[in-house]
Amino acid sequence: MDVLIHVFVALHIIGIASLLGGFLTQMKAMGDGTARFTPAMLHGALTMLVTGVVLVGLNQADDQTVNNIKIGVKLALLVVILGLVYVKRDEERVEKELFGLVGALTTANIFIAVLWT
Repeated sequence: MDVLIHVFVALHIIGIASLLGGFLTQMKAMGDGTARFTPAMLHGALTMLVTGVVLVGLNQADDQTVNNIKIGVKLALLVVILGLVYVKRDEERVEKELFGLVGALTTANIFIAVLWT
């Protein structure tokens, strides 16, 4: 079970890397006002959602304690991120504030995952 959990943790990290990497590659374009949500950002957010749900299930099945409040906060942030990226995915330009919000929420999600114990 531990190996399976570690595989899904790795996939979860790949998802966050895709989401954050897509944001970081568009930072210069954000300054110019031409930033857009890339498919990598959408796929990263979806990967995070699926692997996160699987991880909660695997950890509960393995009788490990799961901090439901932490998971709920992370899920709420991810749903907002996913909603914004999904709705605006086909637009040529995304407002700076909206694009920055996705980056800030993604960063907050990382800090919650790492620092909330």
